[in-house]
Amino acid sequence: EVLTLLVLVYPLLWGLALQLHSAVTGSYIPGTHSMAFISCLNEHIARDIARAIMDKRLAACVSILPKSSALYFWKGELEESTEILLLVKTRTSKIGELSNYVRSIHPFEIPEIISLPIEQGNPAYLKWIEENVPRD
Repeated sequence: EVLTLLVLVYPLLWGLALQLHSAVTGSYIPGTHSMAFISCLNEHIARDIARAIMDKRLAACVSILPKSSALYFWKGELEESTEILLLVKTRTSKIGELSNYVRSIHPFEIPEIISLPIEQGNPAYLKWIEENVPRD
């Protein structure tokens, strides 16, 4: 019983230990923040979605990358199109809410919303993300 309890509580205790270590040393906990990638049909849609994300305070920054070409399969056919890519810098804890919100406003049937945790970076920039995206 005790062993089972320890196994179940370990992730929580480890997370608390990392947070305490971070608070004491000022070090970054890898994966605390994430970068989400969202593809959009055109610049107008990209700007509207970026503004909506910022208005909801789901990100500290959304970069809008210029037009690129994309090849992909859709309904069994090879398609080619252009797209605008959004790079969304946010807290990892906000990815679920961000994804749900973007799916509710995005015109694509299945919008591309992919995120990757930020393992390392400029400490001042990571702190800036933290300060500009409210906690849950």
